[in-house]
Amino acid sequence: MTVNERIRQLRQALNMSQTDFSKAICVSIGYTAGIENGYKTANDRIIRLICLTFGVNEAWLKIGEGEMFHGSPIEKKERILALFNELNPQFQNYALTVIDQLLKLQSTSITLCPISPNSSNN
Repeated sequence: MTVNERIRQLRQALNMSQTDFSKAICVSIGYTAGIENGYKTANDRIIRLICLTFGVNEAWLKIGEGEMFHGSPIEKKERILALFNELNPQFQNYALTVIDQLLKLQSTSITLCPISPNSSNN
């Protein structure tokens, strides 16, 4: 299986449309379609962006080794709780405030992409 095929497999595993996937990594829909169809190559910048955005194991994406994702949701929750418990109470309150703000941001339609998803600068 190629990197391009694994990108399609990842997108499908995330249950995302090409549009939503493209918006999440700030590339055009045509670029994503081109990668998935083998017309374009996913460069190292795109691979790293995909891995950071979706918590993907870079070795899996590049060469097919290991699991698709880093850690299960349960492992992530356990890690968050352990890290949170290491914070002093002032920082715990701050962390909760930041999480609340992230949830509000997530619920808006604001995109964090510095470029338009339909831009051809891919």
